[in-house]
Amino acid sequence: MRITGAEALIKSLEMEGVDVIFGYPGGVVLPIYDALFDNATIRHILVRHEQCAGHAADGYARATGKVGVCLVTSGPGATNLVTALANAWMDSIPMVAITGQVATHVLGTDAFQEADITGITIPVTKHNYLVKDVNQLPVIVRQAFQLAGSGRPGPVLIDIPVDISKAEIDFKYPKNFTIPGYKPTYKGHAKQIKEAAKLIVQAEKPVIYAGGGIVKAGAWDELKELAELAQIPVTTTLMGKGVFPDDHPLSLRMLGMHGTRYANYAIMDSDLILAVGVRFDDRVTGKVSTFAPHAKIIHIDIDPAEIGKNVPVDIPIVGDSKVVLTDLIAAIKKLSTLHADKMGWYELIATWKKKYPLHYHQDGVIRPEYVVDKISELSKGRETIVTTGVGQNQMWAAQFYSANKPRSFISSGGLGTMGFGLPAAIGAQIGRPDALVFDIDGDGSIQMVSQDLATVAANKLPIIIAILNNGYLGMVRQWQELFYNRRYSQVDLNVGTPNFVKLADAYGIKGIQVTQVEDVEAVLGQSIESREPVLIDFAVAREENVFPMVAPGASIDEMLGGIPGASLSQMIDEEEEENESYPIGSCRE
Repeated sequence: MRITGAEALIKSLEMEGVDVIFGYPGGVVLPIYDALFDNATIRHILVRHEQCAGHAADGYARATGKVGVCLVTSGPGATNLVTALANAWMDSIPMVAITGQVATHVLGTDAFQEADITGITIPVTKHNYLVKDVNQLPVIVRQAFQLAGSGRPGPVLIDIPVDISKAEIDFKYPKNFTIPGYKPTYKGHAKQIKEAAKLIVQAEKPVIYAGGGIVKAGAWDELKELAELAQIPVTTTLMGKGVFPDDHPLSLRMLGMHGTRYANYAIMDSDLILAVGVRFDDRVTGKVSTFAPHAKIIHIDIDPAEIGKNVPVDIPIVGDSKVVLTDLIAAIKKLSTLHADKMGWYELIATWKKKYPLHYHQDGVIRPEYVVDKISELSKGRETIVTTGVGQNQMWAAQFYSANKPRSFISSGGLGTMGFGLPAAIGAQIGRPDALVFDIDGDGSIQMVSQDLATVAANKLPIIIAILNNGYLGMVRQWQELFYNRRYSQVDLNVGTPNFVKLADAYGIKGIQVTQVEDVEAVLGQSIESREPVLIDFAVAREENVFPMVAPGASIDEMLGGIPGASLSQMIDEEEEENESYPIGSCRE
């Protein structure tokens, strides 16, 4: 079958099972868009900014487990995509990004809208291709999808010059092939797994530390089975939220800079940490030299480069989380060794949970935590996906939204990309149209991508956009309050911030402003039942802070805030007293 390169690209995408592309057209991708015009298999979602095409593909991938696909033009179209690629790279999201490029005979001449996008994106892609031979295009597409979705997932970019799109090819799609030098390890080392099983049954104070690798591997059932089999408390990262039910009795919820006090204390007092699909990033470890001083560490990850990168490991196991956990469960069941008595550990954790619950003040003002709490309560029992912006809104969502299923909480982790929430919600809603999708966002984050309210409206996506509007760049302001003597430099958004209700109306979306705490529940309930796009502007307490908080450079058991009934100064005093009374990592009775 002799067809153009553009038609070969679309047929190749069909062969990969692609059902939706998020994109924005331009000059050198016109042949591709022309090939899409009569296509009945692949749906194209027109975004209003190329960065949003990437974030929407990212959100689609996180919500569905499939490879997300985006398509943009050359030059500024491609460079606008770089932030989204970096975001997907940092969080290991399977994505194939297709960019147009100037014709091959003018490459390197600074032609109109030329940018060396393969050179630019080397640090933020798993691999990238510049197609110079149309006959290689189907092979490159096949490789790109295999690379993006296998091993440790990540974004792959295909840059297609316009003359390649116009050239003709005898189309044949490759089925069985291998990529030379690429062979991810899925099966863990048997001896290491056996040693890990022995440590687990002998540990008196074990903790499972679970991350996004559980999501990528689809290993949440195995995680739950292992935790319940060995009765081990589980804490999750921001990327791992939902892989273990937040409401489970063994759950410690999130750890790290804004994690629960009881999760951080448990990590610091533990004698064994089973780390699965995590990378020990700085937001989790705090001061590395004091991290988990009494614990032996078992680290399971499919990427060998992550093991031992930040924290020394006692038992490294390279492999797929689902495969390794399955084998680890079997190894634990075979052991006849008497399991260690963990009753003292459970009682200590129960004491911490009772003393340091996540909490907020209720005083007639709309507290952002209350809004998230109500979203969690009202959506319980429904198939729900929450996406977030970045900043305080993100951390309040992570703390107070109870995610009890995988792929139900979608947030920008490693890159911390403001503006991620709305386009990610678009991708999630497209990928899972029957789900209830909330974008919990901030007034700063939403303004970075507000043009894509048009995408929500045009596609009639029933997303509920909940803006926690405090009139500040909230997290920056919090740091300025705590560490810069309240010198609020360039964080006040009250002057010039749009009327979000009018903005929503301008795009044909229902907008509601909530200023009274007694209206929060009713408005949320009505919005959930409406199944139509809604933007809700919650006027929340302006200087509310996210607590607990680990200050930069501090150990993760040296937290500010998070003590019910205490002022910030009292919390700091009590924390200092505790740190003086107990050595780092010791049990706080």
